[in-house]
Amino acid sequence: MRVNSYLFAMKELPLSTPTSTSATCTVTIATGMSIAIQEFGDNTEGSAVLYLHGGAGPRTMAGIATALSEHVHGLVPTHPGFDGTARPEGFDTIADLAEAYLDLLDELGLNGVMVMGNSIGGWIAAEMALRDTCGRIGALVMLNAVGIRAKGAEQVLDVRRMAPGEISKLSFANEAFRPDFSSFTDEQRAGMAANQKALATYAGEAFTHDPKLRRRLHRITVPALVVWGEQDGIAPTGYGRDWAAALPSGHFAPIGDAGHFPHIEQMGATLGAISNFVDTVVKPDEA
Repeated sequence: MRVNSYLFAMKELPLSTPTSTSATCTVTIATGMSIAIQEFGDNTEGSAVLYLHGGAGPRTMAGIATALSEHVHGLVPTHPGFDGTARPEGFDTIADLAEAYLDLLDELGLNGVMVMGNSIGGWIAAEMALRDTCGRIGALVMLNAVGIRAKGAEQVLDVRRMAPGEISKLSFANEAFRPDFSSFTDEQRAGMAANQKALATYAGEAFTHDPKLRRRLHRITVPALVVWGEQDGIAPTGYGRDWAAALPSGHFAPIGDAGHFPHIEQMGATLGAISNFVDTVVKPDEA
């Protein structure tokens, strides 16, 4: 397995977010579909961190991508159908997204990629690893990922019939991070509704999981870190521990005082967990 040296700079990351600039571009993959991407940092190693967002959209991954941008090249794609982008007809499953992002890595010629996914982004990351016939992926980081039916009693809450304010309370431990939906413009509300429609399309009938995914996870051979905000009211900690247990090289890192977005509420602790994972699991000989 090839994992480039860019991963090991993480052990020296500051806990605050540095100022960084990003660039946007559109990449056309082998199927002819275009993917909108925000790029962070410089591609000097022929590798990257691929940040995969959940239902709240790509802006939720921008902070951690910025924090890592002085050390690693980062790519934040927008899932087709989110933030006003086009979703091609028939492109409507998590598997479709996984295959598209593998095509993206092929198109860009990237290897040793760390795929970091939050919520359904973690689900997509797992599906990518199961399909990675070219060995593009070096490691996975799952941030309060959904996608499996856990063995235990703790499962993901189906929030489809809940109001945005209720979902926000369940998502964030600290109310200071919760969006003020009353201040949203009509345009922002319409964009949020469109994103939720795209999410429901990709997630399918079961919405929170693929009933068959857990039993396939034994085929994922790359190291995987499951980072979990312990105050998540949507995906409880027991569910996260089951995610880690289902992965052959799964490691679990609980993050206190954080909900569904530990990389937003507790970025320093999240970066520390990732750094420790790289130093002790991914490449312990080069730490």
